[in-house]
Amino acid sequence: METAALVVVLVIALALFFDFTNGFHDTANAMATPIATGALKPKTAVLLAAVLNLIGAFLSTEVAKTVSGGIVREDAISKMGAEVFLPLIFAGLIGAITWNMLTWLLGLPSSSSHALFGGLIGATLVGVGATGIDFGMVLSKIILPAVIAPLTAGLIAFAATKVAYGVTRRYDGKPDGRSGFRWGQIFTSSLVALAHGTNDAQKTMGVITLALITIGWQSGVHHEPQLWVIIACAFTIALGTYLGGWRIIRTLGKGLTEVKPAQGFAAESSTAATILASSALGFALSTTQVASGSVIGSGLGRRGATVRWATAGRIAIGWLLTLPAAGGVGALAALLVIWLGTWGVAIDAVLALVIIVGLFLYSRRNEVTHANAMSDVAESGLAVDQPEVPGPTRRATRIELMRALERAERKADEAERAARRAKKLKKVGASPAEVKAAKRAAQKAAEKFAEAERAAQEWELLSASRKERAKLAEWDIAVDEQEDAR
Repeated sequence: METAALVVVLVIALALFFDFTNGFHDTANAMATPIATGALKPKTAVLLAAVLNLIGAFLSTEVAKTVSGGIVREDAISKMGAEVFLPLIFAGLIGAITWNMLTWLLGLPSSSSHALFGGLIGATLVGVGATGIDFGMVLSKIILPAVIAPLTAGLIAFAATKVAYGVTRRYDGKPDGRSGFRWGQIFTSSLVALAHGTNDAQKTMGVITLALITIGWQSGVHHEPQLWVIIACAFTIALGTYLGGWRIIRTLGKGLTEVKPAQGFAAESSTAATILASSALGFALSTTQVASGSVIGSGLGRRGATVRWATAGRIAIGWLLTLPAAGGVGALAALLVIWLGTWGVAIDAVLALVIIVGLFLYSRRNEVTHANAMSDVAESGLAVDQPEVPGPTRRATRIELMRALERAERKADEAERAARRAKKLKKVGASPAEVKAAKRAAQKAAEKFAEAERAAQEWELLSASRKERAKLAEWDIAVDEQEDAR
């Protein structure tokens, strides 16, 4: 029993460290877009997120109950005993933390939630077998929400962005034309941070509660986290959030698409609504996946925005690999426990420490901080990119066509006169220098005629095609004046 108690302490410590990594790994979910648009300064943003994560952790425990009493079958726990099952939880946490640290290093907004579930499932499969996992619960509470939630959030964000830009179309082309949305972003990003606390902090609460139930220090009837567990998890995730996962903030803030204030407002509103709804229903949803889906949806919804699908593809591959990769590491760690017993736990602890320290030291070679994460996208610029000079209307195009035709006729007459003059000089026996100068003037006049004729053809094409006029992003009236001056 003393060994089991020691393992419980190790499990709690490792679970809280996972909670810490969850905080700095998922800070981007709430604060990447307001930092990108300049609605909040980086340090202010992560401090606000930390406080709201702390508050959110006290608001609900439904997800914690799902983790502690849903994925792993209780009858399998009771048959194995605490001496075997607690090290498996420890092994599962190693898998989750390893994946979190690796994806943080790569700047990939992967799911901390799925890393945790993957690690626990992998370790349980090794130690207990398939009978130890409630696959129906995994499918309904984890897999299906992981597929549906990002799509739903993306569609909501797309529609909200369309509405936001449709209602405020009169501000198109003005510098920071929808800056009022920046104030809205502060509210919606705060709501996302609050929702993150209500959902993600509870997952660690669920793991610790599961460990306490296993050793018999808590009743397994209701799976309600104890107060000290709630407080510890809340403060740990808040601390991780305050430190900020700047690598992932950079990816979500500018890696997927360029974010404008109204667009960020729509994305965060969609994210917050989806996460809060899932928390109320007890779905252990990935905040990262929902936030990424919302950012992509808002990018598709804003006119002129470009979604970087290569980055989105890398993120999607990370999502697909999260469960099996974390599960694989958790399973390997569990094998050491099964083979070596207590020594396996000790070796796992040493290996976990080496992995954590090694990845952290490697990250220092190319450090990303609040000072350089968003340095080139701190200002949102124009609300909707517009040409400096509006494109020509149909009437203006017809006018320019008439002017171009007149100019072409005038240049044709000049070229003809210059050519006749050159022939006349040659015929009357003028000096070679005079004849050469006349030929050069005739050639130049012919070139001007060709240019005027091309311009007339272009204006004729524009006057006939609305699409071609739309492609003309900028046009310079000064060109006409220069031509007339010649």
